[in-house]
Amino acid sequence: MIPAMPPTATASHQSSHAVLRFGRFAAMGTVAALILIAGVWASWGTAQHVMLTKGRESGTVDVKRCGPDTCTGAFTPLSQGAQPRPRVELEKSVAVEKGRTYTVVLKPGSDDAVRSGPAGILYAWIPLGGALLLASVVVAGGLLRTRVAWVMALSGVALLTAAFVVV
Repeated sequence: MIPAMPPTATASHQSSHAVLRFGRFAAMGTVAALILIAGVWASWGTAQHVMLTKGRESGTVDVKRCGPDTCTGAFTPLSQGAQPRPRVELEKSVAVEKGRTYTVVLKPGSDDAVRSGPAGILYAWIPLGGALLLASVVVAGGLLRTRVAWVMALSGVALLTAAFVVV
C-alpha cells in the first residue's frame, strides 16, 4: 500500500507547478510579443512612406544605374507640387532592375525613393512576415497554442508569398 501524501505537500506541489506554468507563459508571451513588435518596427520605417502618401511627392523613377546597395535614376513627378529631379536613390533589391520604371514616393526632405502601390506596400511589410513565422514557432512551442501558431505562420507565409508574386 502506498502512503498518501499529506494535504499540504499536494497543495504545495500544485501551486509550484502553477507558478512554473505561469512563468513559462509570461516568458514565451514576452518573447513572441517582442518578435512581433520588432517586425512591425522594421516594416514601419518604409511602410509609413508608402501607406501615408498624403502631402508626399510621388512619381516614377527610370532606373539608369545600380550599385551594390542602391539604384539611381531620374524622378518624374505625378503628384501636385512634386518637382522633377535628375537623380533619386532607390534601395537595390531583387525587385529593382536597371532600365525599368517604378512608381515611387519620395521620403520627405531627401532624394530617397520608396516603391509605392501594392508592390511597395507588400515589400515594406516583409519583415513583419518573417516575424510572424518566427513568432509562430515560439507560440506553438512555448505557449502550446497550436491553432494561433498556425494562423500566424500561414499569415506570414501569405504575406511573403504575395510580396514575392507582386514585386
